[in-house]
Amino acid sequence: MVVEKNNKVEDYKLKKGNLNFAVVGHVEWINFLKVDQLPKPGVISHSEKSLEYPAGGGSIIAKILSDLTLNQIHFFTSLGNDEYGDKCFKILSNMGIKMHVAWRDKATRRGFSLIDSQGERAITVIGERLAPTHKDNLEWNILKKMDGIFITASDSEIFKMARSASILCTTPRVGLNTINKSKVFLDGLIGSNLDPGEVFSFSELSLKPKYTFKTEGEKGGILYPGGRYRAFKNKKLKVDSYGCGDSFAAGILYGMASKWDIDKSLNLARVMGRDASEFFGPYANSDENN
Repeated sequence: MVVEKNNKVEDYKLKKGNLNFAVVGHVEWINFLKVDQLPKPGVISHSEKSLEYPAGGGSIIAKILSDLTLNQIHFFTSLGNDEYGDKCFKILSNMGIKMHVAWRDKATRRGFSLIDSQGERAITVIGERLAPTHKDNLEWNILKKMDGIFITASDSEIFKMARSASILCTTPRVGLNTINKSKVFLDGLIGSNLDPGEVFSFSELSLKPKYTFKTEGEKGGILYPGGRYRAFKNKKLKVDSYGCGDSFAAGILYGMASKWDIDKSLNLARVMGRDASEFFGPYANSDENN
């Protein structure tokens, strides 16, 4: 069973600057809106406050990893050659993340995340999810130097290149066909058991990952092998559940790359997932939360 005595991020930090991470994935420009209620047919809801930031799984995981180590995080992504793509690049770069961008003559994906008074969110995205491919002229050789890599969007050839890392984790949202086609063994497959877009059965996988995590929000989730685990209780008021799953995933990658046992890695992930619900928007240190 998982022990709950350590429940602060500070309890898990290693000496600064000793791990190298890369994230390969997507970015979405999201408008976060706090509303009095989530949309219902025929009902007008009112937004109490709003915040716009680059978000999506790739950027969330890159930022969380950046917060856990002083080593610069390398983020391989694709952005539209437009105003929103430019904003995403500048903001994430200013966070200290090294951006490796495949620019597209397409629109950067945008979206809205509506958050109600209970901290629950409903997300609507607009446009195509842009993802890097192995054909993009990016510094892929850097992947060979990584202790850990997380992939949220890519093609199967990138999985093969990323397997040189000590630890490789991904999400089923990448696409099971992409994962299977790569024929790569995964250290961690992490997805929501509540999201139809991420639910899968092991029979759909060509290779069974070392560890599989199926998260279930405040109920905790299921670890294979290992069994059911509970979520940590909130220390503060739950504000916004956006990014909890991605923060959890970043914690798993960090712990496994640190060569921790799976229980300690899971504990850090539960801390990161819980803490992500205690601030508004995608990042704890955004202007809205200072």
